[in-house]
Order: sequence, then structure tokens, then C-alpha cells
Amino acid sequence: MSLGLLPTLTPPETAEEGRAVIEVHGLSVWYGARQVLFEVDLEVRERSILTMIGPSGCGKSTCLRAMNRMNDLIPTARRQGRILLDGADIAGGDVLALRRRVGMVFQRPNPLPMSIFDNVAYGARLHGPARGRRALAEVVERQLRAVSLWDEVADRLTQPALGLSGGQQQRLCIARALAVEPEILLMDEPASALDPIATARIEELIQELKERVGIVIVTHNLQQAARIGDRTTFFLGGRVIETGTTRQMFTAPARQETEDYITGRFG
Repeated sequence: MSLGLLPTLTPPETAEEGRAVIEVHGLSVWYGARQVLFEVDLEVRERSILTMIGPSGCGKSTCLRAMNRMNDLIPTARRQGRILLDGADIAGGDVLALRRRVGMVFQRPNPLPMSIFDNVAYGARLHGPARGRRALAEVVERQLRAVSLWDEVADRLTQPALGLSGGQQQRLCIARALAVEPEILLMDEPASALDPIATARIEELIQELKERVGIVIVTHNLQQAARIGDRTTFFLGGRVIETGTTRQMFTAPARQETEDYITGRFG
């Protein structure tokens, strides 16, 4: 079947198949007695963007946060199954080392209450080898250029980051995450709090960044998923219903539930 869905969208062609950096096998998660994920399997590949779609409360963000153990911060959370990073189970290892390799950008920009410079330098100071001011300055400039923010802030690096616009703050947070050279970047609704112009800039940035880091994005915006995803996973009721190339998912989904969600029959 061909849905002819949203004809203005042009999902990318299938990306060149990269190796799987993260593999999720049989992941189930509970918050107290409530189970929110049921035996989820998926892969995150290098040089590729995986978008996670599905209605609110279907487990997307829980799955995303499990990949760098953010759920460990919730006392009632527990999980079963395996999450492998380059073939090694992330359970029980050094959580700081994991989060250096698997960075995260949250729904709302969360710059630290310090200068623009120190926001980007923070991760490099925390996770990297000891660096002098000149070396840190090179890191800061490189990452601000990577997120197309350098020209906008180069003359005010010592000013508070909280004085930036929402879109600038989000790009700053991405630069901060990139400063430790992660292999994977997890993004939980990274543009949902932004206006359309700032959203477009974030989407362009994400497309550029996939050349250096694998990206996973949770989004409720189906148009956004179709625009930027190489592969898409559809969640429903805590389960993965279907995963495939974004083009295939948005034009000829294999499951009726996927077609019903994408065409707006529910959700």
C-alpha cells in the first residue's frame, strides 16, 4: 500500500548501513509495579538518525533514557534485558564513562548558570584530560562552530548563557554535549519548545551532525520525523510495533497500527 501521506515531505533515501553502535535486546522497564516497556529490540547505527515516534506515554522517552542509564536516577525504576554499547553491556559499568560516549539533549534547553564559554567547556573539563585555557578555547570555538553559533556569540563568551534566546540555548546545549566527543547523541524532543525558525535550524544541524555521531530523536512531530530520520521506530503501548527506513514507514508501513497512527486515525 502507498499512503501518499503528507506529499510535501521527502523522507531521506535509505542511508548507507553503518555498524550498530547500540543494540537493545528484550528491554523491559518498570516504574514501581507499572511496566512501561515490553521486550523492546532496536539498533542505533553510526552516521544515521533514528527517530522514535508514537503517542504520549508509549515508552519512547523511557527507552531513550535507558540507553545512557538516565532512568537510574528514578528510585522506583528497574529493567530487564540488555543494552550493548559496542558489544559491551552498559549495566553495572561506570556511568560517567557511559554518558561521555552517549550524550543527551533534553526537551527544554538547560544551560548551566554560567557563561557561554564555561557551558561548553564544562564537559571537556569534567570528562577530558586536564587542559589549559588555550586548549579549552579551541574546544569551545570548534563546538560552537559545529552548531553554527560561533558567529552569534563570539564577542560575548563571558556573558551568561541564560541571556541567549531559546533556540540559541538549545544549540549551546548541543555544543556542550558534543564537547566530549560522544559516539551517540540522544535527543528528547529537542525542538518542541522552539519556534518554527529555531526548529528548522536545529533540524539542519542534526542532519549535519550525523556525519560525526549517531543520533536518536524522540519526537511527536511526524513531519519532523519524516524530514530528518533515516530510520524510524514506532512505539505503541510500551512495545515496538515496527521499525524500518523512514521512507518505507511513511509511504508503505507494514503494520496497520503504524498506518493508523501516521495517517492520524489515532494519537
